[in-house]
Amino acid sequence: MGRRGLSESSSDAAFVAFERVQKSYDGENLVVKDLNLSMPKGEFLTMLGPSGSGKTTCLMMLAGFETATHGDIMLDGVSINNIPPHKRGIGMVFQNYALFPHMTVAENLAFPLQVRKLGKSVQEEKVHRALGMVQMNDFAGRRPSQLSGGQQQRIALARALVFEPELVLMDEPLGALDKQLRETLQFEITNLAHELGITVVYVTHDQTEALTMSDRVAVFDDGRIQQLAPPDQLYEQPENSFVAQFIGENNTLEGVVQEIKGDACVVKLDSGDIIDAIPVNVQSVGDRTKVSIRPERVEYDKSRLKDGAHTLKAEVLEFIYMGDIFRTRLRVAGTDEFVIKSRNAPDQTRLKPGEMIEIGWLPQDCRALDA
Repeated sequence: MGRRGLSESSSDAAFVAFERVQKSYDGENLVVKDLNLSMPKGEFLTMLGPSGSGKTTCLMMLAGFETATHGDIMLDGVSINNIPPHKRGIGMVFQNYALFPHMTVAENLAFPLQVRKLGKSVQEEKVHRALGMVQMNDFAGRRPSQLSGGQQQRIALARALVFEPELVLMDEPLGALDKQLRETLQFEITNLAHELGITVVYVTHDQTEALTMSDRVAVFDDGRIQQLAPPDQLYEQPENSFVAQFIGENNTLEGVVQEIKGDACVVKLDSGDIIDAIPVNVQSVGDRTKVSIRPERVEYDKSRLKDGAHTLKAEVLEFIYMGDIFRTRLRVAGTDEFVIKSRNAPDQTRLKPGEMIEIGWLPQDCRALDA
């Protein structure tokens, strides 16, 4: 999708910046805690997290619908804390579309332009262009009630883009759509954002959506960013147990750190097995740890095991055919929830429940995280 490999930028070059932002509704409990976040112009950043993690509150503060209790929110180097929402020049797309039911599609799109007191001919030109962006020119005369959910969401997107904002905020915009349409619009929104060079802040609790669409993802929990990284880094190199568990499927084995040597450590699992791992979020010998291994990094076919792989005995509990992959659930090192995902290939062995097998993975695919 043309990601540009954006790294975490300094606030000096930031187009959007949160500087030590806090938010409390009752004066005691913080729903956003000391948030520092900066985005360069043209980035597609997703705020991802469970309900109540603070992501939507951050979006609403940026939009101006909520006020920060402490700290500064900057847009292109200027504090917008005291600027009302309609003067921030920000496009918004909501899950419920928020279209005016009594207006036609064209009238809905023209409304933000009328508020900005643009001439009639300029309005018509911009409405036509925005409808073309979302391939909806033939629907200009219809009312929202005459459109499907996907069509309404395209119009809501066009309305957010019609006045050519540099920043667009999207709050769970695809949440009400079915899976196939949601996936289609994911690609359309991302490609359009990159083509137009607009900056997007996107809020979702859907991890697949976040990984698919974003240049970077900020994973929220308990009012803080737990990790901010490009999607591949977030998935492959989680920095703590919350991120490892929240992003994708993940195997967890618990134990105690026995030895740390630079970028390697030895962990004694609660089952008594000894394994090697990368020490990511452990400080010293004797620390409790949760070791994280992604299901697709584990092999059960000996011919596919690479040199240096670590092996453990396992019992097959469940073998599920899922079309493109096989999903195998195993009893490993005292847990019944260890999962392997393997590609459906002609030479891939199909296992049966009750079989005793040996599984293996490379130490570099195994991360020792906080307990």
